[in-house]
Amino acid sequence: MSARERVGGGQVTAVLGPTNTGKTHLAVERMCGHSSGIIGFPLRLLAREVYDRVVRIKGPERVALITGEEKILPPDARWFLCTAESMPTDREVSFLALDEAQLGADPERGHVFTDRLLRARGREETMILGSEALRPMVRALVPDAEIVERPRFSTLTYAGAKKISRLPKRSAIVAFSAEEVYAVAEMLRRLRGGAAVVMGALSPRTRNAQVQMFQAGEVDYLVATDAIGMGLNMDVAHVAFASLNKFDGRRQRRLTVAEMAQIAGRAGRHQRDGTFGAITEEGPGAFLPEEVLAIEEHRFPRLEQLYWREGEPDFSSVDALVASLERKPEPGVLRAAPQAIDLAVLKRLADEDWVRERARHPSMVKRLWAACGVPDFRKVGLDPHARFVSRLFGYLSEGGGHIPHQWFADEITRLDTVAGHVETIAGRIAAARSWAYIAHRADWLADPAHWAERTRGLEERLSDALHAGLTQRFVDKRTTALIRQIGADAGVLPVVVGPEGEVSVEDHHLGTLEGFRFTVAPDARAADKKLLLAAAEKRLKGERDKRGASLADAEDATITLDDVGGLHWGGHRVALLAPGPSLARPKLVLERDLDCLERGAQGRVRERLERWVAERVAKRAPVLRALAELARDPGATPHLRVVAGALEAAGGIAARLPLREAVDALAPDERKRLRGLGVTIGAMDLFDARLLKPEAARLRATLLAVRGQAVELPPAGATVLARGVPGAVLASGFRPLAAQAVRVDLVERIARAAHEGRQGRKPFAPDPALATSIGLEPATMERLMAELGFRAAKPAGEEARPQWVWRGRAPTRREERPTPAPDNAFAALAGWGRR
Repeated sequence: MSARERVGGGQVTAVLGPTNTGKTHLAVERMCGHSSGIIGFPLRLLAREVYDRVVRIKGPERVALITGEEKILPPDARWFLCTAESMPTDREVSFLALDEAQLGADPERGHVFTDRLLRARGREETMILGSEALRPMVRALVPDAEIVERPRFSTLTYAGAKKISRLPKRSAIVAFSAEEVYAVAEMLRRLRGGAAVVMGALSPRTRNAQVQMFQAGEVDYLVATDAIGMGLNMDVAHVAFASLNKFDGRRQRRLTVAEMAQIAGRAGRHQRDGTFGAITEEGPGAFLPEEVLAIEEHRFPRLEQLYWREGEPDFSSVDALVASLERKPEPGVLRAAPQAIDLAVLKRLADEDWVRERARHPSMVKRLWAACGVPDFRKVGLDPHARFVSRLFGYLSEGGGHIPHQWFADEITRLDTVAGHVETIAGRIAAARSWAYIAHRADWLADPAHWAERTRGLEERLSDALHAGLTQRFVDKRTTALIRQIGADAGVLPVVVGPEGEVSVEDHHLGTLEGFRFTVAPDARAADKKLLLAAAEKRLKGERDKRGASLADAEDATITLDDVGGLHWGGHRVALLAPGPSLARPKLVLERDLDCLERGAQGRVRERLERWVAERVAKRAPVLRALAELARDPGATPHLRVVAGALEAAGGIAARLPLREAVDALAPDERKRLRGLGVTIGAMDLFDARLLKPEAARLRATLLAVRGQAVELPPAGATVLARGVPGAVLASGFRPLAAQAVRVDLVERIARAAHEGRQGRKPFAPDPALATSIGLEPATMERLMAELGFRAAKPAGEEARPQWVWRGRAPTRREERPTPAPDNAFAALAGWGRR
């Protein structure tokens, strides 16, 4: 299909005009008047907002939401709210609309909007919504369209530059990077009590929670990226620009007048007037007079071209696909789109021989292109994203063509934690969006419905945590209350803290002081709540200082450590362990609740908790710190440092085979040095048997979890586990053998007994009592003997017991006549097992 060809349809109407003209509202009303319809939006957030609105009109069983990461598709759905990229263009509907169609001029996504403008049509009616600047493009590309101009409902006026501290209430401050958004929000928290935060990268759940906080008047300010310019409806009276420059993916540039107007137009709602301005009076962040005039009068340069890329590429081969996507449009108003990341990834993979070998059939070429279409939600760049897509296509092009259940599950589990700062949780949400996108590809997973639900639940949990984190970081309710209601004598109100932490002011129950965190009672009287809360916050400083002193002097028994590295005191988490210089020396991060303490008090608390952790590690897992010191000992040989470092990184239990060369190179005195630390150099594994004790195993698992290495604990006292149960892995101290997993120290005991019982290379029958007492099955014993270097021999005569023959190599000169150490009788076998 050429660049100018279009799908036929009924009446085409282009509704053009500035913001706040009711274009989207009109499209929704028109769609609801038809028997079926589709509207494509520029943002997932906007699609979700309109979906909720249409559901209230038509009911959830008839309305669908389709975005890259979210699909709600009832069997009887007739009305579809989508992102432009996700519009089901192969579905025939009575009505179709494209919102913000002027985005066809966007270098990154423009080709998608241009394709929908050219090819997407409703059977009876099609609406193109956009800026007045789109008029020439509509005339050139859709000459049969009727153009309807809609005026703005309210007046938009320039209000000049205002400092952040002087911004009026109900203001939205717009910045163009996450760093700028956070900096402005932090300043508003200190100066005006706080702000809600809205960014395009937020999930709908987080965005709605933040906007609701602003709409409900809990905060008077909103800090956002330019995502609010794409039709998101909020009750904003004034829009202030923190900057007029943005990075567009290739360079730092000044906003166009049309972009300024799109954002500024969020001020005012329906017939209520709005204002806009900047927060600096001079320099690049200030408006020019001609820009102000153009925005107020809604006069912008007309678009002269739109970006285009083939909407129906050729899937006959990889080369044909690349060629069709790089095809130039016919001369005219269409311009070839810059290379997007999906095409860049495709070209990168096309250079791989294995990709070309697998993508030889059109159906597999189509699947390759679908994999390349996975968005780079994490913003990691071409090379890392291409590696991710390569692995994805590898799975999709082999076997049953499904992504492995375990890989998907492991990645979801890795992200399923709400610990960390705002930036960390936001990063997890971005990564979760990739897996949500994949989960909604029905033919990519064996059980897509299950994983779609899992990813949805993951995003909801992370979104709730992000909302809580944003609120905690950027909203200071005490300052808000002080600004609004505190009188001159509020500070003298008596605050009483009860024995259970209950806080009251003049018989008004305000809430509870749990640890260092004050929680407001849900039944506190609304009229008194903010005034009394501000007074309580001021007066609770003394109580918190007292608790800080108690924590600094706390007894060991009052402090506990949970499975994910949280330190608790009095039933409340006060700190969290984070990766440090070594496994045994994690970094300690105090909870934000302790920010209320003075710096000196925080230092004493930190010192006490660090001492508690160090003493606990020294008592239950001393080998971990000793191994870390040995790995960094400049006097040790490289082989010894390699073994110590690898063993420390694995938490004191590691397979021998990957370390074979380094272990074989150890001198006798170096082996003795390791044994002195408690390390057993076994035939199959290296370990410290003390780490297998329940308390030591729990501490080890926690320290590894802090490093991001999940270790499942086996049942206490277990010696043999069935394969597949929690803890039946080497990382937990159990070596998998056949259908069982055997504790590594018992594996070593059986190995020692086997070599003590053999006579050279003659067949012999081991005493089965040890294996029987442990609970080993015959198949497990056979596998273990084979791993140790023995082969089965036919029993002699009437001998019924299995016999084995040693098939190991002869010892080298250095290993002749080894003398086993008392704590490791099988050290003589070092280097023989698993050869």
